Amino acid sequence: MSWFEREFIAVPETQKNQLVYKWPDLNIRRFSRVLVNADETALFVRSGKVIATLGPGRHRIDADELPVLGALMDTLTGGNFYRAEMYFVSARELPGIKFGGRLTDIVDPLSEQVVTLRAFGEFALSVRDPAELITGLVGTADPADPTAAPRWCADLLLKCMKIFIAQGISRRDWPVLGLSGHLAQIESTVLRETNVLLYDYGLRVPRMGNFDITLAAEDADRLKRLAKDRTYVRLTGDFNRYAAGEMAIGAGHGMARGGGGSADIGFLGAALGLNALQQPTGTRVPLPAKGSQVCPQCQSLRSADARFCGDCGTELNAHPACRNCAAELRDTAKFCGNCGTARH
Repeated sequence: MSWFEREFIAVPETQKNQLVYKWPDLNIRRFSRVLVNADETALFVRSGKVIATLGPGRHRIDADELPVLGALMDTLTGGNFYRAEMYFVSARELPGIKFGGRLTDIVDPLSEQVVTLRAFGEFALSVRDPAELITGLVGTADPADPTAAPRWCADLLLKCMKIFIAQGISRRDWPVLGLSGHLAQIESTVLRETNVLLYDYGLRVPRMGNFDITLAAEDADRLKRLAKDRTYVRLTGDFNRYAAGEMAIGAGHGMARGGGGSADIGFLGAALGLNALQQPTGTRVPLPAKGSQVCPQCQSLRSADARFCGDCGTELNAHPACRNCAAELRDTAKFCGNCGTARH
């Protein structure tokens, strides 16, 4: 019988851009012609096992030419049909598959803050072994669904990224702030580990693209503020100095917005006074605000009418002290004998 009277089996033009195409009919007519393109492999599958494989070219479905097909013959049809699933697996690389989502909540080792990481990007997918792909995906993803394998691989890639980024951050290999500077190393590690898991499924991720790892906006702002605080405290050597400076800056901003009343000025003076008292010896710094006094014991700033220090309990005014260097003043002295500052 002429093969022109038999059907052609091939991948439709509209389906050529997918990794796996399943022929919709389980009953394959004897003497049908199968057209397998140069970048494809055709597989006959029965009960989850690959029975026969066809390489590129034109093939006639006949047990006389392909004896292995004898196991697929449907005797109820008088030997006119072979009963099997038929898949076409492409050897082309499938690019531009998007992945992304929430990775994990993790504790930043530097700030000890819990932050949320997200990852977004693209990857390419290719088939390493067509037979292992079809048999490996059975029970994991539907080979007939053109989106199943890419979607499953995207989930697996994100899972591997979650594990190895969490481990890298915990070991302090990669900082939470500044992960973008380590994307090449992260990509290399994630690709290697993902391909190890994909090996048994006959798949491979050759590369990633447009890949980035980000923090939730509120987490990024919080870590940046904490990083700034740590830097300033390290530079000043004392948190109280830094806090006094922040108070002064805040008061200055308030007055710049039009709130320059006496309360703001007094607050600013107190902040600057506290900052001045804790500067290293010999540094020229602003003096405490007028109407205040310095405890001769702990050098804390107190109001002019206070009788005792609220920090150390030292009696005030019993031993007048210089408001600049805290040196003891004589009762009749109008200026400090140590630094020359006026008494009042």
